[in-house]
Amino acid sequence: MDKEVYVALLIDDHPIIRSSYKEAAKLVANTLEGVSFIFEEAGNCDEAISKVNVLAKSGVKNCLVFLDISLPASKDKSIVSGEDLGIWINKKLPQSKIIVSTAFNDNYRIHNILKNLNPDGFLVKNDTTPKELINAISDIVSDPPYYSKTVLKLLRKESSNDYLLDEIDRKLLYELSQGTLMKELPDILHLSMAGVEKRKRQLKLIFDVESTSDRELLSIARVKGFI
Repeated sequence: MDKEVYVALLIDDHPIIRSSYKEAAKLVANTLEGVSFIFEEAGNCDEAISKVNVLAKSGVKNCLVFLDISLPASKDKSIVSGEDLGIWINKKLPQSKIIVSTAFNDNYRIHNILKNLNPDGFLVKNDTTPKELINAISDIVSDPPYYSKTVLKLLRKESSNDYLLDEIDRKLLYELSQGTLMKELPDILHLSMAGVEKRKRQLKLIFDVESTSDRELLSIARVKGFI
């Protein structure tokens, strides 16, 4: 079986952190059949910009970006944080999967990053163990997203207080219950693929579903009378 090759771009100003990402990804590659990684590293915004420009020109499709939010600004000040860099990467490499890592655990800061960047993974460094890092990479490669405990607690609190299922949510649940494929849902729901994934992620948070599969989500939605 041909392996799916990911370019893993490790962006952090601490070499030890980059090394831990690399070792975790190698372990994932040894565990998951059909996945391998090619590593690129950047220690600051300018190095990251240079690497991303090269990757964009090469037409790379599978790119897994490990992004530290606490990065110093680029020399020309066009990018002033890791968050800005992530938004720029999303535009340059729209098919990339971004794993955000931050030491911040402030609810407003986390919410702001989620709203602006919508990463495929969100790790709070105080929560992250070597085992969780491996689990995060595995989930993001196979079925994103993956959020650490601090992020999930924030989202569940907000979703239970502020979010109601609308017509699109109910239609999404129905289509999933009918076995409709993810690739077919954007045309049916008139959303982008990112929009569909975000809706499904929000539904799992509302129903307190931790499983990466849809089976538990649909089971709880049936019990609650949504499908």
